[in-house]
Amino acid sequence: MKISISGVRGIFGNDLGPKDILRFTTNFSSLIKSGKCVIGSDTRPTGKIIMNYVTAALMQCGIEVYNLGIVPTPVVFKEARKYGSGIIITSSHNPLEWNGLKFILEGRGINEKELEIISNDQKRSVSTIGNESFVESDYISESTKIIGDVKGNPKVTIDVGGGAAKNFAKTLLERIGCEVNTINENLLTSSRGPDPTVETLDDLIKNTKDIGFAYDLDSDRVVIVKDGKKKSPDITLSMGVVKSMQLGYKKFVLSIDSSMGIEKYIKKNGGTVWRSRVGEANVIQTILEKNADAGGEGSSGGFILPEHNFCRDGLLTSGLIATMLDQDFSEHLNYFEQYKQSREKISFPAKFHDKIIEKLESKLHDKYQIESLDGIKLKIDENSWALIRKSNTEDIIRISIESNDESKITNLQNNIIELLNESYEEIK
Repeated sequence: MKISISGVRGIFGNDLGPKDILRFTTNFSSLIKSGKCVIGSDTRPTGKIIMNYVTAALMQCGIEVYNLGIVPTPVVFKEARKYGSGIIITSSHNPLEWNGLKFILEGRGINEKELEIISNDQKRSVSTIGNESFVESDYISESTKIIGDVKGNPKVTIDVGGGAAKNFAKTLLERIGCEVNTINENLLTSSRGPDPTVETLDDLIKNTKDIGFAYDLDSDRVVIVKDGKKKSPDITLSMGVVKSMQLGYKKFVLSIDSSMGIEKYIKKNGGTVWRSRVGEANVIQTILEKNADAGGEGSSGGFILPEHNFCRDGLLTSGLIATMLDQDFSEHLNYFEQYKQSREKISFPAKFHDKIIEKLESKLHDKYQIESLDGIKLKIDENSWALIRKSNTEDIIRISIESNDESKITNLQNNIIELLNESYEEIK
């Protein structure tokens, strides 16, 4: 089981069971000031049974439950602003056998202090039992107000991967003026896995005309297909930033592993950039602290526009990007794609992660300028960097590298992997 500000995640029936669901939900209820909580689930097979446990725990604690059914994560976030709190039954991009809970307070994800409360049993005195209501969201109409209309009736193909985008992405894109074709509508017959950032997306490439979008199971991530090629997830964030700057936004927060090309573009166009630790909740926290206009995570293809939602919003982002197709889309792509990214992960026993990274830093501190905001980030030169950090959602160590020189990426990756293995052998 993984417990972090990104939520509680595990394999249901293995390391995540009914008692865990009831305990975490009950503890979370102690943070709900409004007495109301909106809930929703992605399409994972275990979602329905977990939703029943979540509903029962909330009602037992006197909370009024507003059930959206199967909906994308951004929809629950949007509604949580209205009701005061929310729970999403999802483990986002993790494999299908995983599931979990993502907690929302006042429209944002939880922070470290709130996670501590959720993780430890809380006493709650309740005199009444809450009720459950089934509700619908006005997410699509609210999103179209921000996106506006698309020119030229572009032909858009969406790959929902059997996820919760199924009943939302097509409607949203059609409403703003796109001609939409949907593939992989059903989970059990989908030709790809739950995380579009790591899939080849061959079917989407084959079926795309003007542009294609692939969503993860809960629709906070989105990856672009254009001109017969899958684009890196950093391109999603890049294009979201371009569009938001066109709308007049100037202040941005980027996770520490997001492309340097995005930061350079923002600064070149008169904007300001702050960096945060990796993780949606960390980006949001820094956005709130700096009063920033927008931001996101390149590694997850996640663009965040706080005016609309305090979360990565793949649905809104695809709509915003679709409005740019009649502009200098290729020119922007060429600028951002001069920076290449490599993202690898290596499995080591979780108990050794901190010591491995500490040992690695001792081997590299004389050679590179090191930043330790999140793991260790090595500044190689003006156009190259490498980040080594433990994952918040999986039992792995992640290696992210960016450079405008692909041979440099390969050499760095091989060297870092060798040093990580060497460090592990020295401490185990």
